[in-house]
Amino acid sequence: MPKFLIEREIPGAGKLTPAELQGVSQKSCGVLRTMPQVQWVESYVTDDKIYCVYIAPNEKAVRDPATMRVKAASLRIASRPSAA
Repeated sequence: MPKFLIEREIPGAGKLTPAELQGVSQKSCGVLRTMPQVQWVESYVTDDKIYCVYIAPNEKAVRDPATMRVKAASLRIASRPSAA
């Protein structure tokens, strides 16, 4: 299955406390529990963005839940086919 990278603009993300990052993570995990076809791989935090890598059957599987939680202007999704 292809991998997808979701980029979320979160001003000050790099300054979030561990507890605040855990809260962001728990919110994402709650959404993932409703999407058995999507698997989280890893996340990266930068100064003003959080990047999350997912494995999913198609872009729609990750885009719909992601855009429900985040303003479209602060969200980008890129894909990379998995190696055969």
